[in-house]
Amino acid sequence: MSAMRFFAMTCAALPLSLFAPVFPAAAADKDVIVEQPDANLSPKQHVNQLFEQLKRERDPDKASGIADEIRTEWNDSGSATVNLLMQWADKAIQEKRTAAALDFLDQAIALKPDYAESWNRRATLNYANDNYRKSMSDIERVLDIEPRHFGALSGMAAILMETGNDALALKAWERFLAIYPANRSAQEQMNTLSEKLAGSRT
Repeated sequence: MSAMRFFAMTCAALPLSLFAPVFPAAAADKDVIVEQPDANLSPKQHVNQLFEQLKRERDPDKASGIADEIRTEWNDSGSATVNLLMQWADKAIQEKRTAAALDFLDQAIALKPDYAESWNRRATLNYANDNYRKSMSDIERVLDIEPRHFGALSGMAAILMETGNDALALKAWERFLAIYPANRSAQEQMNTLSEKLAGSRT
């Protein structure tokens, strides 16, 4: 799987095949059990609990279920207006109205600049349009807000690989796998890069 396709699959679950979530079929085929959150937990505490589960889980399908639940939590901005703007952006992306999608995402960012997913969605859209500089800038903002954002880390790695910065890309994949160790595609990407870098040193 190319770095570009993996980033598109991992970064955001948009309603397009290009932006599909990672391994949805595999997760659906198996009984994936995610620990139920304590009703007394805040949304932030629940996400922290899910990340702890994700770090411990070694079964790829079960880990994918946990990652999907994290994405679901991320998708709720806590603002009905921002959520609506994100829905409009998704529809515009589906209809290939890039300028409109960017406008909706810009509005969402202006209204709630600490909401990581609006930055992440814009990073993904900029990447799809080959604007790596803007995409990387948005990725950095995502990681400032949520350093464990595995989608943004995969995007960072993909851009670094596309631009020939393999050593830095390897570090990004290492950061990704420290958070989401059971992701097979990330493991494959890191192994491929490690072999490539080892070969270039011999």
